[in-house]
Amino acid sequence: MAEQDTILALENVSKFFGKVIALNGVTLHLKRGEVHCLLGDNGAGKSTLIKTLAGVHTPSSGEYLVDGKPVHFGSPKEALDLGIATVYQDLALVPLLSVARNFFMGREPQKKRFGFLNVMDLDLAAETSRARLSEMGINVRDPHQPIGTMSGGEKQCLAIARAIHFGARVLILDEPTAALGVKQSFNVLRLIHTARAKGISVIFITHNVHHAYPIGDSFTLLNRGKSMGTFTKDTITKNEVLDMMAGGAEMQQMMSELEGEAA
Repeated sequence: MAEQDTILALENVSKFFGKVIALNGVTLHLKRGEVHCLLGDNGAGKSTLIKTLAGVHTPSSGEYLVDGKPVHFGSPKEALDLGIATVYQDLALVPLLSVARNFFMGREPQKKRFGFLNVMDLDLAAETSRARLSEMGINVRDPHQPIGTMSGGEKQCLAIARAIHFGARVLILDEPTAALGVKQSFNVLRLIHTARAKGISVIFITHNVHHAYPIGDSFTLLNRGKSMGTFTKDTITKNEVLDMMAGGAEMQQMMSELEGEAA
């Protein structure tokens, strides 16, 4: 039953770049319909782990499983084809293009013009993008407006809604509330809750425990490429998570100071 409940898993995964150890024996299990928070300060290994899950990096050792079967992704498209969608901090949006065009970028709906010429169906794109964003609590006045006119939180919600619309079973969110205000962050967290309610599994990468703890079901803490453990909400308090992160950061600083003194 446990294997059936797990949609995605890393088993003792390491990633080396030459002599640099970016990940060292990391294990992570993502259940169906859960929000799994990946926490750690800068340099903890979060970015490498994200890119490994997304198919950008291949593990140097260990095993990556989806639906209980080993996978060896050669590109992010192969991960996306299995329903694993990653929303990075830069969002991959084009500011001068409209909301509708950004929503369908690379997957534009087509219609025939003059009976033989394929062109983008702008009306269908506008109607669909407006409806999907409305379902996520974002009311767009004009889906033809440049996306650069939207707030940071609205752009985050669009990127997430786009991934859900195109069949994501797993959402990997890279610091989605970073640099957002309180209200915008709340909207993004509410959207994560909506995704979970739809049965979508979410990996929420952040260094902000105050954002992670209210929405998360389980928490994995990273420090210097190693896992400090995975905990469910009923086994760890927010203050305990904060203490563990603070302890990891202090240890990293102490090691850096010792290395400096030795040099």
